[in-house]
Amino acid sequence: MKPVVALVGRPNVGKSTLFNRLTRSRSALVADYPGLTRDRHYGQAALDGREYIVIDTGGFEPDARSGIFHVMAGQTRQAVAEADVVLFMVDVRAGLSAQDHEIAGWLRRLGKPALLVANKAEGMQGSAHLAEFYELGLGEVIPISASHGQGLHGLLEAALDHVDAAAEPLPDAAPDDDQDAPIRLAVAGRPNVGKSTLINSWLGEDRMVVFDEPGTTRDAIVVPFQRKGQHFELIDTAGLRRRRRVFEAVEKFSVVKTLQAIENAHVVVLMLDATEGVTDQDAHIAAFILESGRAVVLAVNKWDAVDDYQRELVRRSLQARLAFLRFAQLHFISAQRRQGLGPLWSSILQAYRSAACKMPTPKLTRLLQEAVRFQAPRRSGMYRPKLRYAHQGGSNPPLIIIHGNSLEGVSDAYKRFLEGRFRQEFDLTGTPLRIEFKTSGNPYDRRRS
Repeated sequence: MKPVVALVGRPNVGKSTLFNRLTRSRSALVADYPGLTRDRHYGQAALDGREYIVIDTGGFEPDARSGIFHVMAGQTRQAVAEADVVLFMVDVRAGLSAQDHEIAGWLRRLGKPALLVANKAEGMQGSAHLAEFYELGLGEVIPISASHGQGLHGLLEAALDHVDAAAEPLPDAAPDDDQDAPIRLAVAGRPNVGKSTLINSWLGEDRMVVFDEPGTTRDAIVVPFQRKGQHFELIDTAGLRRRRRVFEAVEKFSVVKTLQAIENAHVVVLMLDATEGVTDQDAHIAAFILESGRAVVLAVNKWDAVDDYQRELVRRSLQARLAFLRFAQLHFISAQRRQGLGPLWSSILQAYRSAACKMPTPKLTRLLQEAVRFQAPRRSGMYRPKLRYAHQGGSNPPLIIIHGNSLEGVSDAYKRFLEGRFRQEFDLTGTPLRIEFKTSGNPYDRRRS
């Protein structure tokens, strides 16, 4: 098994910067803002052919008894329990603090292998500023600079040496197999609609921080998951609120990470709040998902908290405000009580299969010709559009390219007619379908633009 390395420390000591450096990614948000990371964040890394897993955690306050910091402390404790070795990070430039003493005492009592890492020590090797950290009683102080990449190789060698079993070497590169690749499933929506609660219900553990406060999740957290032999990557995203209400710079970064997560996902579960109905912001998020071409499933959460009258209002608002997502499956669920989650999984897999559907050119062309015989496009100007053949131009979302003459005159209504035909034949549920027209040039037209 791969060794697991957990990054622990008080807020703003550079844990997420080190995480991004080790994983060679920008998966964790980094800003000069304490308390930015709240959930534990997993990443894959390697050193000289040895793979390991690194866990980024939020700022640790062991004595927190309530509020968000108490929940964050629980996430850190869980990460340390899963880890083979802990990297306890301190800030050289800020100096030793009482909170550092509390964390060090907790690690000593725990007995977990731990290394004391002095971050932001660029140009300070051998400095007297490092000496004060020896009083934490965790042995040698290892100076590094996470932002500049200094001292990381020696740190990782020391960390992996604490692991009893040597990590397996990296396997030879194998050709990509789309069938074995995990399905990237993002859960998106407004703040406090229950996105993290839904993922925790799927996982069967308190993997995400859940707190009765909008904006608890600030980063896009990726969690590997397996269900009935199918591998997934569950992506918990930050809630998207209206732009005029996004005040903090950190929250603006969170919005960017959420939009990136939606664009990179295979399927997006758009969560709505039954107690608040369908808002304008829900419609904006749905429109972005549609523009990104992602397969989507609608999940109305907190369905158990509304009466029959409110349920009817929600159904009407769905028809009025999200009419452009008629192709998406709709589910009424309760993430907290785990109600309606089984059918939701069926729709997620159906949406993924539809988005990756393969459409043979002969079948597409035959369907196109049958549609034209049933109802030909209206004449536009002097000519009537002639649709000759069709082929698939891409997937996720499916793209159908239709060739012919004078196709610039095809109306939007006729496009919807063709889309309905293709959807019905290939059972394209839960995914957008894009149709592109390409007009052949006239070989006898010698005019030049």
